[in-house]
Amino acid sequence: MQGKRTRSFQDLAAGKVSAPEPRYSVTGHTTPQESVNSEADAKRSNLLASLMSQYLARDVPAIQRQIVGHVEYTLARTRYNFDDFGAYQATALSVRDRLIESWNDTQQFFTERDVKRVYYLSLEFLMGRYLTNALMNVGINTQFAEALQGIGYDMERVADQERDPGLGNGGLGRLAACFMDSLATLNYPAWGYGIRYKYGMFFQKLDPEGHQLEMPDYWLTHGNPWEIERLDVTYPIRFYGHVESTGHGFKWVGGEVVRAVAYDSPIPGYDTYNTLNLRLWSAQPAKEFDLDSFSRGDYYGAVATKEESEKISSVLYPNDSTDGGKELRLKQQFFFVSATLQDALRRFLKHDRPLTELPTKVAIQLNDTHPTIGIVELMRLLMDVHGLGWTASWETTRKVFSYTNHTVLPEALEKWSVGLMEKLLPRHMQIIFEINRRHLATIASKYPGDGGKLQRMSIIEDGYPKMVRMANLAVVGSHTVNGVAAIHSGLVATRLFPDFAAEGYRIVNMTNGVTPRRWVQQANPALSDIISRWIETDEWVSNFELARGLESYVNNADLQREFADAKKANKERLAAVIKSTCGVEVSADALFDIQIKRIHEYKRQLLNILGVIARYNSLKRMSPEERAKQVPRVVIFGGKAAAAYTQAKHIIRLINGVGKVVNNDADIGDLLKVVFMANYCVSLAEVIIPANDISEHISTAGMEASGTSNMKFVMNGGLIIGTMDGANIEIREETEKDGEEHMFVFGLLTPDVDGAREALKFGEQKVQDGRLEEAISQICANKFCGPETSGPIASALQPYNDYYLVTRDFASYMDAQNRVDAAYKDQTEWVKKCILSVARMGKFSSDRTIREYAEKIWDIEQTPFTPGSISYKDPASAKENGK
Repeated sequence: MQGKRTRSFQDLAAGKVSAPEPRYSVTGHTTPQESVNSEADAKRSNLLASLMSQYLARDVPAIQRQIVGHVEYTLARTRYNFDDFGAYQATALSVRDRLIESWNDTQQFFTERDVKRVYYLSLEFLMGRYLTNALMNVGINTQFAEALQGIGYDMERVADQERDPGLGNGGLGRLAACFMDSLATLNYPAWGYGIRYKYGMFFQKLDPEGHQLEMPDYWLTHGNPWEIERLDVTYPIRFYGHVESTGHGFKWVGGEVVRAVAYDSPIPGYDTYNTLNLRLWSAQPAKEFDLDSFSRGDYYGAVATKEESEKISSVLYPNDSTDGGKELRLKQQFFFVSATLQDALRRFLKHDRPLTELPTKVAIQLNDTHPTIGIVELMRLLMDVHGLGWTASWETTRKVFSYTNHTVLPEALEKWSVGLMEKLLPRHMQIIFEINRRHLATIASKYPGDGGKLQRMSIIEDGYPKMVRMANLAVVGSHTVNGVAAIHSGLVATRLFPDFAAEGYRIVNMTNGVTPRRWVQQANPALSDIISRWIETDEWVSNFELARGLESYVNNADLQREFADAKKANKERLAAVIKSTCGVEVSADALFDIQIKRIHEYKRQLLNILGVIARYNSLKRMSPEERAKQVPRVVIFGGKAAAAYTQAKHIIRLINGVGKVVNNDADIGDLLKVVFMANYCVSLAEVIIPANDISEHISTAGMEASGTSNMKFVMNGGLIIGTMDGANIEIREETEKDGEEHMFVFGLLTPDVDGAREALKFGEQKVQDGRLEEAISQICANKFCGPETSGPIASALQPYNDYYLVTRDFASYMDAQNRVDAAYKDQTEWVKKCILSVARMGKFSSDRTIREYAEKIWDIEQTPFTPGSISYKDPASAKENGK
């Protein structure tokens, strides 16, 4: 806990609701003021002080009045058309009112204390639903549930009306969301910055044959009650044009200009008054409407600029298989980083100090290479707009930025063609060339004649066309680079950037984490209650290390029974969702085997489904007596394939084809079921993850940077079948301290992968496994899908094509699955393993990760706000409330 608990949480412990807290110090003003020069000013100030002197009341009647007030005055509805969705909107607006109070006060508190802030730049923020998370973090969930029940509404049904925001796709975006939660909970001064996508990535559906269909994700159709449109916060963003010399510098002119408009969403911390801000940018035209074109009858031309501008923030990850798609992606990246940097500089320049002091007040974290162009944009702003010289600008820039790498694949590192960069961002290409010239001159002076080193370390990659290596730019322009798991950070230094590591560039490890607020307390209330009851405190929610107290009771039969009952209830809940969405009945008494993540060949969903086919074939050959001895299984898949990733879409089709065969086989019955849950998202994950018995994290060794779903699954009382890859390694280290097997490990290790790949490719090693051969032959015979799918799948499994070593690891994988079956039969020991695994997951809270970033990279301090601790008296610091 960060000091004294908030009044809301004190009330929860005492079982009462106290009066609202006073917001401000006795002598202070309630709004940003210039000095009081007259009696009228004094009167106005005192009146505002009295009107805004307290936070909104938390008692049930007051909450009901606020909800009903929003129904009538904000939504303009009556009691006769007040449905569940109207109740959700009014409830969300009522909660947002409370968040805005603490959000305003938090920002003012940071401004008055002139703190150093971190700006977290991410192209994705996979936030999930806001309502329940906000209520639980603020500590008023019970009052709101009672208030809604009193006026005839069920909280769970109301919360289900919320659409998942379409602001992310996978682990990158969910990590950013967990980090924002931890930053707020730990009272760090921080802002999140990204793009307000109108349509998200896509809404995934399945056609009757099991192919993925991509539909627009209209998540904003009914608005977003959590966001505040900030028409007063807007910045010009230029594209194309040309560069002119001014005699003492350079100026980027011409081209086209769009406006970045801010949309803010408050992010509350858990049991703290601190509320942070997620600022997302929406692209709008600099000129809304061309009346001249309209008057001439050119109706499309009248709105063409508007449509072209708004494309920038329409879709997450537009298809980049075309030149137009590549250009749009680069536009998106520059658009949001330019707006963010202009915003950060505006905030910094409210104080009269030189820009060379920027690193003392601003830290910028690049979440992957997507925001890397920000390094160049800050250089442009410092030199061309604010008049700093090159040396001062470069030293300042490098002290501000740090970069998180999220891949171990050199071919996955982002690159843009020099031609595209010169066309879209001509001034930035000039600056990149100069950064590279100076960088290589330094290296050449140390290693004369070593052309290979210069080529490897260059930001510009030779070839046709020449490419800008954004990862190299991120390393050169940042003071620190970090990986996201111990093995990954080692590979970043030895495989991706060995020359940079040898030159002393700082590369460190920051093992990822997940927030226990959303992923245990909110997603799994049954387990949450068990932890609190047995360790006799709920403070584990903000200090997950306290869950280790469960270890003392692991042999207690009552704890084991409660744990098993909670797991069964979660499985029954998921079984009901599977029946309603997939039309498949599954038994909650079966082992639930789950793999939900982005569909990609390196994540090896193909290995999983081949194992399922082999299990099915084995069951078919058994006698009824033999089948009665087997562990029933429900194998659950979920995840999206990128729209242009054909092979990943073939894998989805195969999974659904296998499911159709298996699920309709009367001989097998409940012994094996296969389901693919479409449109995987945060709210669906919150139902799936608590129900897991075993989860699959089976990437080819050395190819997964970290993974975070593995952490969520184990925190929720499941075990892992996995390779020694990413964070699996550290999870195993933490959970297997008693020498017992808590993770079912299989497969090659990272140092052996390259050799195994070569041996397969050149026929030096042949994989001979009857189970695998039978499964492949059934695929080739189109038992599960047509030739348009079976052909590419079978081709990928040929030895010379099996880059991801699916066939090489198959036998080891099946052995691990047999160990899972054997362990699951002893339910007492299985439950004990699960309890111990939950107890030992403290390291994988994102709170630990954020503390390490704050201390080792950002150099920021915890700044807890408490009511009454701000004055609004200093007109210089109070200006614009720090926003």
